[in-house]
Amino acid sequence: MKTIYRACCLVLMSVLVAGCTGLPDNIRPVQGFELQRYLGTWYEIARLDHPFESGLSQVTAQYSMRDDGGVKVVNRGYAMNDKAWQEAVGKAYFVEGVTEGYLKVSFFGPFYGSYVIFELDKEGYQYAFVAGPDTSYLWFLSRTPQVDKALMEKFIEQAKRLGFDTDKLIFPDHGSVPEEGAH
Repeated sequence: MKTIYRACCLVLMSVLVAGCTGLPDNIRPVQGFELQRYLGTWYEIARLDHPFESGLSQVTAQYSMRDDGGVKVVNRGYAMNDKAWQEAVGKAYFVEGVTEGYLKVSFFGPFYGSYVIFELDKEGYQYAFVAGPDTSYLWFLSRTPQVDKALMEKFIEQAKRLGFDTDKLIFPDHGSVPEEGAH
């Protein structure tokens, strides 16, 4: 009986983990992706909120190479309620190929989630629209803490058309706390 239970748990976990690295409906990763140009600091301009980021401002993501060929991910934000910086360090690896903006990222051991870059400024790598495994995960990242109105409108319109609930977007503040210790 224990063996059957254990086998069922393993199958269920495999399905859940695989489901977290899938693509949302209607979302296709960018092609011609160049990781070296994507590395560095990105500012979070907008997001759909989740408990792991709730209440954070001045949110950044820092990407750098790992020794094993993967990507080191450092997400950082200021928690106004705690008056403290919070940081999460993870790792990411390509799902299909190195020229496709489709990675799996993990902050919790063996559990991975999708990181799907579906829109990218391929000329200058100055902004990216990113989804997770479904339409409840969405980020707008930029190399600068502010973007122009036209780019924000493009992001919202495209996200809405793809099925994201843009009425629930959060727009983190990037100027309300001292930059002490910032990237």
